[in-house]
Amino acid sequence: MNPIPTDWLISWLMVFLRASGLLAVFPLFSAPTVPRRLRVALGAGMALLLAPMLPAAEEVPSTTWALVGLMSGEVGVGLLLGFLCRLVFFAVEIAGGLIGMEIGLMLPSGMNPNTGEQSSAPAAVLYYLAIMLWLGLDLHHWVLAAFQRTYQLLPVGQARLSAGAVEMVVGQSVHLFGVALLITAPVLAVTFIISLVFAVLGRAVPQMNVFAESFALRILAGLSVMGLTCQLMAQHIINYLNRLPEDILVLARLLAPPP
Repeated sequence: MNPIPTDWLISWLMVFLRASGLLAVFPLFSAPTVPRRLRVALGAGMALLLAPMLPAAEEVPSTTWALVGLMSGEVGVGLLLGFLCRLVFFAVEIAGGLIGMEIGLMLPSGMNPNTGEQSSAPAAVLYYLAIMLWLGLDLHHWVLAAFQRTYQLLPVGQARLSAGAVEMVVGQSVHLFGVALLITAPVLAVTFIISLVFAVLGRAVPQMNVFAESFALRILAGLSVMGLTCQLMAQHIINYLNRLPEDILVLARLLAPPP
């Protein structure tokens, strides 16, 4: 039996580490309900498919510390790529939290199995909506294709944390609050009008318990508007999900050393 070539084994290991870092924070696969063995198996399968396409390593690390540094860099690249994909789902969770707070559904919070954290009912509904859109539009395959192309832009061991990469990740993190407000704009507008109307009624009829009287109306109006504008919310989510493959390639290009 012929021994496995060392350069191929190192290529497989580097792809496995980058893919494992991606899957560790990737939406759906990073859920507590997904077994760790399944994530490891997916990472190993991706490495088996991608490693033969990569060029052989120019030089094998001669020391243990050099190999550890190379492995740490690949894990860091995978974590950055996965975090970039996760930002859209963070925005969806924030949007659901804003809706729950505005219509009064934050107190009966439940456990979201996809995140392992407590969240309101609107946040869980929007998160499941984003997951279904992501899978239904076949975007998970496009993200995997973009991950494969990152090796053309960012070969193994060439990652450098540049100012442009940091600026992009921070900018995307800040921009997610705007995305959340854009998703929840119809519900926020209706609840603001209800608050304004009951504030005027409270001044006109001081004996009225404004909070108790408006509570049921806020829930009814908020859920009704959320249901009627669900298609609009889905379109906003789709617009940002479609950008994920391109964002992955842009980040890989920014992490690559200058030509």
